[in-house]
Amino acid sequence: MATRKMRAFKRWMKSQGIDCSDALDLVLTNYASSPSPSPSSSFSVSVRALCDLQEGDIVARIPKGSCLTIKTSRARPVIEAAGLDGFLGLAVAVMYERSLGPLSNWFVYLQLMPFSEPIPLLWSDHEIDSLLVGTELHKMVKEDKDLIYEDWKECIQTLLVSAPLELNPQFFGIEQYFAARSLIASRSFQIDDYYGSGMVPLADLGIAGERDGTQPCFCFNHKTGAEDVHFTSLVSEVESDQDADINPRNDECESHMNDTLLSENSYERNGSSGGSEFDCSSTSGDDLTVLEMIMVKGVKTGNEVFNTYGSLGNAALLHRYGFTEADNPFDILNIDLELVDQWSSSLFSRRYHRRRLLLWRRLDYCGCVSQNVEYFEVSFEGEPQVELLVLLYIMLLPEESHNELDLLVSSMGNICRPANQSLSEKFFVAFGKKSELNKDLLLTESVRAALLSLADIRESLYGSSSLDDDIEALNNCDSLKEPNFYYSLLLRISERRILDKFRSYATCGADFPRTSKKAMTRSKMSRT
Repeated sequence: MATRKMRAFKRWMKSQGIDCSDALDLVLTNYASSPSPSPSSSFSVSVRALCDLQEGDIVARIPKGSCLTIKTSRARPVIEAAGLDGFLGLAVAVMYERSLGPLSNWFVYLQLMPFSEPIPLLWSDHEIDSLLVGTELHKMVKEDKDLIYEDWKECIQTLLVSAPLELNPQFFGIEQYFAARSLIASRSFQIDDYYGSGMVPLADLGIAGERDGTQPCFCFNHKTGAEDVHFTSLVSEVESDQDADINPRNDECESHMNDTLLSENSYERNGSSGGSEFDCSSTSGDDLTVLEMIMVKGVKTGNEVFNTYGSLGNAALLHRYGFTEADNPFDILNIDLELVDQWSSSLFSRRYHRRRLLLWRRLDYCGCVSQNVEYFEVSFEGEPQVELLVLLYIMLLPEESHNELDLLVSSMGNICRPANQSLSEKFFVAFGKKSELNKDLLLTESVRAALLSLADIRESLYGSSSLDDDIEALNNCDSLKEPNFYYSLLLRISERRILDKFRSYATCGADFPRTSKKAMTRSKMSRT
């Protein structure tokens, strides 16, 4: 059956003008997937080189019109009349094309897609609470589920009643909507300003993950930091006669998702870091374009051809793609400002805390902010953002020194980074001169103790099990039988190992190994 499906898919690609090089071998295999209305959707595709490929070789061209988007779906009039856009509108397009069956232009392509992806969004509430507790994802996934349910209730249910097209409720239920959102989260690409996000045939088949002989894989598999092929966009000689006017977003419905990690702005596929974002800088809204797959390095005959989504940490990988990687060098750990507040409130009065925090902000400092949460990143090597060190330093200043700095800042008005200002010789010692702050001088004995306390508070979020307990559980876990447990354990272990390095940083200070530029590259998980 797999061979027949692949032959049908290749014929379909040819009919759509999708040009795939004969140098690529598309291998279709069965895999165990989530329950699906169609057993034929339980396949994955991997790509291997049939001959030596060189840097710069073009291995595929995909017309944008062949991609499943709001603009190309037969549901476009309904979607745009309802004012839907972004992932919400694309989910309606996917559900509608699925409802058409063989009448859909993407029927053959959709037959190769699983019903849904096993990302945490589709986990049970019990799994989320038990497997993700303490991790970066726990609260986020719970919020995602609530917000996506609201979108379905307020927007999709309304369509079933008011849409001019007769929509089959069997394909637009809450289960179908969550399934479509999981596919979009894992597989969609931002194509350009006109088409928006879409499902890109050939580029987005299978399940994201590095192929290792045991795990499901992705066509042009993901492999962190090991990109072989890259996507780009070329302007066609033929101009589109379509109206390039983009329908405005329905703020009432879609704005919910702007604050979640599954929103259009989250887990950005960063082309500059080797991700799978199409480079559309050369395109204009009303030009037809083709998407090209270009080799960015040579691949020998028989080897698999990899793509990458960029420098993603394990929380980002699990949240969007449903898997994690051992020893991921792009992992980070976040310490919420709320935990700093918790530490401070155990030592100081609320008034004391507010005054010190205000001074920190008047010095033009802040943490990272996303989903209305302010936090500080800790790198893979355990080194915290300097903003956290400055905050703790100010929190722990003797009252006389604090008052002196506060008076100095007040007399100077709104100033920018103290590193670039002549505050005083006394505070140069802590904040440095004109260049970056001297972290070693910020690491006073009291600041180090505060960092260790924060590490303990952050560790307590994982519950009573220890890091050794998690490692033992991972060693005894079958990743094929219990993938959710396995991948969540990898996430917990990676975060807790960063905490251990964070403690070492607090203890060793100036002797702490300096983090390399590569390891310090921030994960594109945005809580952005």
